[in-house]
Amino acid sequence: MGRRWRDGDRVLRTPRAEVPLRVAASYRARTRGLLGQDGVEGALLLTPASSVHTVRMRFAIDVAYLDRRLRVLAVRTMPPGRVGRPRLLARHVLEAEAGALARWGVRRGVRLEVD
Repeated sequence: MGRRWRDGDRVLRTPRAEVPLRVAASYRARTRGLLGQDGVEGALLLTPASSVHTVRMRFAIDVAYLDRRLRVLAVRTMPPGRVGRPRLLARHVLEAEAGALARWGVRRGVRLEVD
């Protein structure tokens, strides 16, 4: 049985850090995402999601595609104005400011935890 996600604030545990996490599980929260913001403190988890875009965004972001067990399938940096391709096995997408995921040790194969 899968986890029931709800919008709200949590903590993301990565190999090198614990960071503030905002969960966007409702359609409205996922649609809004990081649009209109000048940056992000911590990270944003979009769920369910298998792709993202940076159209109308003001800054570059790191994107991690996660499977249902929060294992990282791929990590990409996306500049503003791009559309990412959907990832077949992705169930969640993690977004953070460009460079943050590498600092936190988030790379392919790593399993993340959310409290």
